[in-house]
Amino acid sequence: MSIIVAGIQKRYGNQLAVGGVSFELQRGEIVGFLGPNGAGKSTTLKMITGYVQPDAGTIQVEGLSVAEHPLEVRKKIGYLPEANPLYYDMYVREYLQFIAGVHHLPAPEKAINQVIEMTGLTREAHKKCGQLSKGYKQRVGLAAALVHNPPVLILDEPTSGLDPNQIVEIREVIRKQGADKTILFSSHILQEVEAICDRVIILHQGKVVADNRIRQLQQEENSGQVLEVQLREEVAEQEWREVPGVHQLIAMGGGRYRISTQDAEQLSRALMQWTVQKGYTLLSFQREESSLEDVFRQLTSQQP
Repeated sequence: MSIIVAGIQKRYGNQLAVGGVSFELQRGEIVGFLGPNGAGKSTTLKMITGYVQPDAGTIQVEGLSVAEHPLEVRKKIGYLPEANPLYYDMYVREYLQFIAGVHHLPAPEKAINQVIEMTGLTREAHKKCGQLSKGYKQRVGLAAALVHNPPVLILDEPTSGLDPNQIVEIREVIRKQGADKTILFSSHILQEVEAICDRVIILHQGKVVADNRIRQLQQEENSGQVLEVQLREEVAEQEWREVPGVHQLIAMGGGRYRISTQDAEQLSRALMQWTVQKGYTLLSFQREESSLEDVFRQLTSQQP
């Protein structure tokens, strides 16, 4: 395993920020780390990177204990924190040279040129960090996280402040890096998580309430499965009562209906038999699954 988090806890005074969080990540995984504000996401990421020490539990990165080998672990991690601290008086290339020097890279200029091109900073490399827009500052932070080519990337809100075009570009950077790295990133933009990740970990009130592939979560949390049905004919509501499995019916006009059920497959079979018996023409039907946003809202509105 590339990252092993086992039972970590963290308190700030009387406030429990993280309460017994555990998960494992393999090399080549891109995992979304989700949760509402105050759920403990940033604190957990800081503990993985060694910036904050847990009160209990253990963390291993690439086989090394974060508590016992903090410097060695940091060499293996590229970290873009939510605040993204930069030296505003440094030029972009100068700042990346500084970061490369911290990591004692044998060929710093080559590495710097690669990450500048990779993160789309070529036109901005001559500017001071303080002169950049928020979106380009995020790119500098990402370039700094990548410059030493670490096997693990920890990204806290990496697309914050980016416009839609920039988001697509950074998404591609993250996806390509995920081919041979372990990437754990938090985001409030659930569409981005769905576009990049297969798996998500959801925190709520300092605890893991979900850890699974997105598709599996959508199926498990799909309360009140829905079929959208298109008939050639308009059908009276009382006739629909003959179809087993119809719990709620919404007529949308023009022969279109939205039907809630507890078993979409069973309803599909019953629907096809019923339309044949009645002589109705079934033009189409499709199952509507929960989105990641639906899953997120359902899990984080409950007590863990």
